[in-house]
Amino acid sequence: MAKSQSNTTANTTAANNADASAAPFPPTGDFMHQLSDEDRQIIHRLCTEPVPPMDHPDLHRPKADVELFGVVAKLESQDGFRFRSFEEIQAGRISPATRAPTLTGKQETQIFLRLNLTRMKIGAILERYANRPLTPKAARTLIAWGDWELKVREQVVELNMPLVLAMAKRTRLSNIDFNEMISEGNMALLRSVDKFDCGRGFKFSTYSCRAILKSFSRVAMKASRYRGTFPVEYDPSIEKSDHVESQRARVESDCISELKDIIAANAASLSEVEKTVILERFALAPKASEIPTPKTLEQVGTIIGVTKERVRQIQNKALKKIRHALESGYLAAS
Repeated sequence: MAKSQSNTTANTTAANNADASAAPFPPTGDFMHQLSDEDRQIIHRLCTEPVPPMDHPDLHRPKADVELFGVVAKLESQDGFRFRSFEEIQAGRISPATRAPTLTGKQETQIFLRLNLTRMKIGAILERYANRPLTPKAARTLIAWGDWELKVREQVVELNMPLVLAMAKRTRLSNIDFNEMISEGNMALLRSVDKFDCGRGFKFSTYSCRAILKSFSRVAMKASRYRGTFPVEYDPSIEKSDHVESQRARVESDCISELKDIIAANAASLSEVEKTVILERFALAPKASEIPTPKTLEQVGTIIGVTKERVRQIQNKALKKIRHALESGYLAAS
């Protein structure tokens, strides 16, 4: 066990210290264009984010693939990208405590040995082709091992995902959203699958439940710090103030009212034509059944029988008179 732990530590340290430049390059030529999107994603993931295996003596046996998977890890055809399908490990009874399917100790060891064998084979290919392009055959073999790794990992996660729900129900953190707890627990479960060492003799549920509970604790601490900074929930209706908009609308309403008063009393000494231009141009005197709609220069020109350029001249002259009347009113008021 000490040797296994030492090998595991050495493999993990080597993987963490590996330089990104040591990764293999994709195959040259038209090979990559022949791959499906799924296969290209597998190559990209394995070359950029490989997961180091947890070493075990059984992984180094001559026919470890046959012993663990029941089939030889050999490509189905010369141009194939997959190994033969293997039979998944079936869970046995249901535990009353977690209502989750459980594996026997032997089955659990076998499924994690499967997972680490695929990662060991992937690591050997990546190391062999470090800093140089993968050959088409090596790329096909890498894809096949990556496909087996995904299938085994998915099965491990599916069999143990009910543990997250069981731990969340047992923890009962009233100030934490239940969905957030499930999300954090699932992430902790995924990390546990990648770091679990079956060679140390512990059950995976013992290891993963502890990791899941620690993730709940981190969520609770994060929520507590957040509550200390923000005691109440964020409310957009409170944060957003419409003071500027309401003040602008009030000023516009006051200006329109004053403008109407000036035109009604003819305080700016406007002619009938000028008054018509201002009223129609800015929709200051709409009919009761009409929606106030400002008219264009051309439309006003049609009403009074002049060109739109002449309407602009009349409008500017009338606005100067109105501005002068407003300034005179302000001066008189002060």
